[in-house]
Amino acid sequence: MSDAALDAARSAGLTDVHAHRVALVERLVLRVARERYGDAVVGHVEDWLARVRAGGAAAFDGVAEAVAETSVEALAGVLRTLTAYFHLVNKAEQIEIVRVNREREVGATAEDPRGESVMEAVADLKRAGRSLDEARALVARLDIQPTLTAHPTEARRRTVLHHQDRAAAALDRLTSAGSGQALTPAEADAAEAEALGRLRLLLATDEVRPAAVTVRDEVRHGLYFVATSIWDVVPRIHADLRRAFADVYGAEGLSFPPVLRYRSWIGGDRDGNPNVTAEVTAWTLRAHREDALRLHRRALDALRLDLSVSDQQAEFPDELWASVEAARETVQLPERRWRQNAHEPVRLKIMQMAETLDRLLDALPEGGSGQRRTGAAPPDYSAADFRADLDLIARSLEAAGLGALAETGGLADARVRAETFGFHLAALDLRQHSATHEAAVADLLRRADVEPDYAALGEDDRVALLTRELNNPRPFIRLGGAVGPDADRVLSALRVAKAALDQEPDSIGSYIVSMTDAVSDVLEVLLLAKEVGLWRRHADGTVESAVDAVPLLETVADLEAGPDLMAALFENEVYAAHLAARGGLQEIMLGYSDSNKDGGYWQANWSLHKAQGALARTCREHGVDLRFFHGRGGTVGRGGGRAGQAIRAMPPEAQTGRIRFTEQGEVISFRYALPGIARRHLEQIVHAQIGALADAPDENADVWDGPQGGAARDLMERLADRAMTTYRDLIDAPDFWPWYVKATPIEHIANLSIASRPISRKGAADLDFAGLRAIPWVFSWTQPRYTVPGWYGAGTALAEAISGQDLDLLRRLQAEWPFFQAVSGNAMRELARARLVVGRRYSALAEAAGAHPAPFEHVETEYERAEAAFLRVTRQDTLLAQSRTIAATIRYRNPATDVLNLVQLDLMRRWRGGDHGDEIGRALLVSVNGIAAAMQSTG
Repeated sequence: MSDAALDAARSAGLTDVHAHRVALVERLVLRVARERYGDAVVGHVEDWLARVRAGGAAAFDGVAEAVAETSVEALAGVLRTLTAYFHLVNKAEQIEIVRVNREREVGATAEDPRGESVMEAVADLKRAGRSLDEARALVARLDIQPTLTAHPTEARRRTVLHHQDRAAAALDRLTSAGSGQALTPAEADAAEAEALGRLRLLLATDEVRPAAVTVRDEVRHGLYFVATSIWDVVPRIHADLRRAFADVYGAEGLSFPPVLRYRSWIGGDRDGNPNVTAEVTAWTLRAHREDALRLHRRALDALRLDLSVSDQQAEFPDELWASVEAARETVQLPERRWRQNAHEPVRLKIMQMAETLDRLLDALPEGGSGQRRTGAAPPDYSAADFRADLDLIARSLEAAGLGALAETGGLADARVRAETFGFHLAALDLRQHSATHEAAVADLLRRADVEPDYAALGEDDRVALLTRELNNPRPFIRLGGAVGPDADRVLSALRVAKAALDQEPDSIGSYIVSMTDAVSDVLEVLLLAKEVGLWRRHADGTVESAVDAVPLLETVADLEAGPDLMAALFENEVYAAHLAARGGLQEIMLGYSDSNKDGGYWQANWSLHKAQGALARTCREHGVDLRFFHGRGGTVGRGGGRAGQAIRAMPPEAQTGRIRFTEQGEVISFRYALPGIARRHLEQIVHAQIGALADAPDENADVWDGPQGGAARDLMERLADRAMTTYRDLIDAPDFWPWYVKATPIEHIANLSIASRPISRKGAADLDFAGLRAIPWVFSWTQPRYTVPGWYGAGTALAEAISGQDLDLLRRLQAEWPFFQAVSGNAMRELARARLVVGRRYSALAEAAGAHPAPFEHVETEYERAEAAFLRVTRQDTLLAQSRTIAATIRYRNPATDVLNLVQLDLMRRWRGGDHGDEIGRALLVSVNGIAAAMQSTG
């Protein structure tokens, strides 16, 4: 093993186990790279990495000179080598997280549970004096819905992910000797051969996709994780709940309603993505259904093998035999099954269920053709029927004195999955921009001779017209009548949704209205839903509605206006009737990306926090139940960070037990690639949600969740306003945009084939601040190591507050207020991840192209202010004094990331010098992927 690699890992502060693991990664990667690219390329990697590890930034000039003298072909080999290295280092870190959590779990008890575990959450309830019934009732209120999205933040191909996962599994085996699982020499050789084989495949596989990603690619990518780790881990969370209640309260054999349900936007989110057509959405829903049925079918095979119980050994209730006999005429089993299993009613029932699922699968349309695989009609068997059959088996086992077989093991897991995933796997949301709905409604009204110019109407007139038309049962367009392209786009998607809901009521989630800023934006969706039969008002005034219209509040201004908008919506008589039809529950989505891009880090976070409290109070005043949907990205600049901490940081009045949040891009791969990581992620969310709900105030309480009441509010307002002014001064300056496009690789990010959705609303050739989407905005700041969206503006705001005698109050907020702790902690982590000594070189490249240096000078000054201010407020010596593991990881990663940056800089210099060949273009894209892997972040 490379002594230099091990020394570097140890000197960074990694644990000894982890240090040995990443040193092994370095040795294996360099061995395969030598085979692939030769001694010269590996020599560059070793030399440049050693020089930067030894000399830090002082070595940059020398390494940059060496890079400049190296061929593009060799640089591409360096980039691919370091990219493969970081991919495996990332996997090694995940393995380390799993190892540490397992180590802690081994020693945990009900009296001393592992931190942020389900056991700890239940133990806290007991310590707080909650009775068993109270604790069960609280858990029953949990409604946690992670939502997978396909935003362009996953730079890796699925085939690359597959090779990485297999290499990680081999790496885990190779480094597990310390946990009592020593390998034999043959096993060690096999594991090393597997790791090397996967590395060889990685270096022989295109890192960058040769063609644009399709929506179907994205759907399959998301379903891969639902069908693997998520499918496996959700029952484990329920098992954790059962064990926790047994150990803490002594209550055995409990079951709980689903606490987790998954949703997806992939294939349903058409805002800004013309590739998401009605046909694609229909295909997506079929893919969800097919995967769900196949997974349940596979689980039934395992259950059949396990549940070999005989009526000659136990007495089963009549209802089980009656069910078997009733299905005998419609579900055909081979006659030998009736002979072989004549005394095994549970197995017979399971085989009947399996045969029924086979018939459902056979009746599904084939691929993208929409044609059935067979001519047979599907059986009349729903997800509810499937759940009922599993419940019947459980009751029968209990009646036979075998209840323990139903409370744990395969049957318990199958029942949890049937409740959680149904026959739809993950409910599909639809999303479209409010402007498209407006155009569609205007088209329908004009064609029906109701209103010739809807767009010209004021808001009051629009609401009056929409309310009147929602009360009118007649459609605007006769069946088959012509409509314009906007109306056709919306109505065709809604017709697909109606067909899906008719088949599977849980298959469709919400209809998200992007850029909602008026009551009419929501009523327009209901009117369009009415046109296809998803919404109707009866003569008695009641409403029948199959769709939830969810406003998405995205900008700082929309967040501030949100409470008044929702109050006006609730007071609209048609919408009130609609809400009653939907069970009195209103979902509201909050946009973290655009609010940050619009107002900067501190203002966005404070506006979102205020909006949650105000919206919760508005809902309470109108007797409406509330579920927030948090549109968080993976990075701090888009609302990312620790999910559990974010939940606890919400205003108390917003803690309802119901929550949705997006899982985007590379976050999906990080959180769900390994079952151990997936379980830790979900248990932290459940732990936080239980604790937050337990601490939530009485619904009649008037609460403020920060200390010092009005003084703290006033301070937060001043901080947010000053931070936003500082941020806007940067991005609104005339010299900013020319500097930004030259000091970041945004033009190359625009050419990456990482998503079906365009990075700009105006197209990659016409990039400007207004048109650039928030995700590539953050992505491009991350590559040069500026991380500006995660902290900029906070330095000036905090420095002025400190000089204005607010230091004591700031320190109290830091000590006592979870929201302030979350915002400051995330900003400090982003500051620690920034590396302006690298960023300065990108700015120099921009200045060489004619850009003004002022923007970088502002970034540098603001960084210094932010670092100094946070250290004073937190009374720490370093930004990550309380996060030593993260600090060690950053120290370890920095040298190799620096080398990647130096190579990217030189390639950008050559490109701008006129070398636009395919070879350098491909190398630049690989450099973007490599730094994304190194920073574990795109957008």
